Amino acid sequence: MSGPLSNLLVVDLSRVLAGPYATMVLADLGAQVIKVEHPDGGDDSRRFGPFINGHSAYFASINRGKRSIALNLKLAEDRRIFDALLERADVLVDNYRPGVLARLGYGQDVLAKRFPHLVHAAASGFGHSGPLSRKAAYDMVVQGMGGIMSITGTPDGPPVRVGTSIGDITAGLFTVIGILSALHDRSVTGPRNGGGQFVDVAMLDGQVAILENAITRFAATGESPGPLGSRHPSIAPFASFRCADKAITIAAGNDDLFTDLANAIGLDASDPRFATNEARSQNVDALTEAMEARLQTKSAAEWLTILDAAGVPSGPINDIAAMVAHPQVQARNMIIHTHLPDGTPVIAAGNPIKLSGHPDPAVRPPAPALDGDRDAILKALGLSPITPKDTEHG
Repeated sequence: MSGPLSNLLVVDLSRVLAGPYATMVLADLGAQVIKVEHPDGGDDSRRFGPFINGHSAYFASINRGKRSIALNLKLAEDRRIFDALLERADVLVDNYRPGVLARLGYGQDVLAKRFPHLVHAAASGFGHSGPLSRKAAYDMVVQGMGGIMSITGTPDGPPVRVGTSIGDITAGLFTVIGILSALHDRSVTGPRNGGGQFVDVAMLDGQVAILENAITRFAATGESPGPLGSRHPSIAPFASFRCADKAITIAAGNDDLFTDLANAIGLDASDPRFATNEARSQNVDALTEAMEARLQTKSAAEWLTILDAAGVPSGPINDIAAMVAHPQVQARNMIIHTHLPDGTPVIAAGNPIKLSGHPDPAVRPPAPALDGDRDAILKALGLSPITPKDTEHG
């Protein structure tokens, strides 16, 4: 892969989602990512559905463009290979619980001494400090603990998980930001004269960081915000609204846009209940009722045409099939093509980072078979090929 990070070698010890998502982003930007997996089954997500012809499409979508070598870090010969990788690597990524790598002899103090150039990024549930640092976590756990589930869903409904693994994915994105920041820092001090550092990212921290104005609302009122369905807590109208056949989204984020909206749908913009955003927010139920009385006279498609002509931010509520087929999504190359180890084609989400100096290919390399790149990796390291079976006696 070409790209702005094509000079970087990333050793990826991570599994499932948070770490692999981070290294996927790095690979999409051109980094050479070597995925180090345990010989006994490799990454857990290889066994996560959905499956196509017996292969995990989940694994394929998150690990595209990487290479794989199977190593058991409890065995001397495999540790020799791992050490050779770290000598050449710029970045090491893991998402073990704190303490696991130290027990294997690769704690941060050891890494900093032996590989001072290395940027070591760890994405864990709760980080490497604090009373819960060694507690296990999955996305569901941090969504609950981080407050986001308490503001998701409808006021009269049960707590609802966000429909994507935002705990893992947010941690993965913050890990990328941390890695790139540390690499920039290293470029000032010199890549082979030390300059490496430890990047500590916690999934729980990421959930707190993206709470937008929920913390501010708590600070202002002293009360914990609750779920509001699709509407915004302090901007109106900013929600989904029912038309004659189905709902659409409308987001009139200021008074001028509301006037444009009112004129477009035949609403009285001079009504004092709706004259300012503060008034609209205080009278949001009356506003919704008045808007939907007008919107239910036409279909969603008709209203979207009218609202687009008026310059009012609005859109359909797409299911995944409609989103994948949407002309804007297609035009931005946000659905890419790759394939499974047996050659079966599969689609996945593209790279949202578009750089003018680098291509954004519509076809991406596949995810690797477990240990599928062993010989090539060992050859690049100047080591003779050794099978996992051989290392059992090492």
